[in-house]
Amino acid sequence: MGGIAQRIATLWRTKANKALDQAEDPREVLDYSYQQQSEMLQKVRRGVADVATSRKRVELQAARLEQAGGKLEEQARRSLDAGREDLAREALARRSGIVAQLTDLRAQEASLQSEEEKLTLASERLQAKVEAFRTRKETLKATYSAAEAQTRVSEAVGGIGEEMGEVGMAMQRVQDRTDQMQARAGALDELLASGALEDATLPPGRDDIQAELDAITRGRDVDVELDRLRTERAQLPEGGKS
Repeated sequence: MGGIAQRIATLWRTKANKALDQAEDPREVLDYSYQQQSEMLQKVRRGVADVATSRKRVELQAARLEQAGGKLEEQARRSLDAGREDLAREALARRSGIVAQLTDLRAQEASLQSEEEKLTLASERLQAKVEAFRTRKETLKATYSAAEAQTRVSEAVGGIGEEMGEVGMAMQRVQDRTDQMQARAGALDELLASGALEDATLPPGRDDIQAELDAITRGRDVDVELDRLRTERAQLPEGGKS
């Protein structure tokens, strides 16, 4: 029982896959795949832009801190010149805090720079793959379209061939019937000529030989009647001649 159910399930899957193959256009699948890859490439590019923006922001912040640190160092010098060592010490202490922040920012900037380079390289490689896929996709679509057109032409030619085959068979049947009727007509002519069949144009029971015999008989009857009239005339008296 389980084997039958498994065979039925396999049959249904086979029919379903066949229906999907008939309904699915490979060109649409290729276009959809290219669209997905292009969207992925756009995401990677946006990631590169985001990292570059963050790096630029850190770079600007570091530049401002460097400027602030330089200003505090200048203030410390002036304070020493003015005899205010306490102010000079405060300025240098603040500068020290800025230097620590600057060190952290430089590390962040270097990390972001490295990440940006990696993403840029990945974006370039992905773009090359997407472009290669697009070229391959268009080639496959063109090949598929050509094969599809050839299939349609082959099916049309095959249909015409089948139809012409049927037409040829019909023409052969007509030719056979024509030859058969011509043969029968020829056979009838031969039978009529040989006398095996009576000619429908002659009176019933009469043929050509009978007609000749009748003609000879009629000729003799005329001769007999003529001789009779001559004898009767010869037997008449002279005065009876008219």
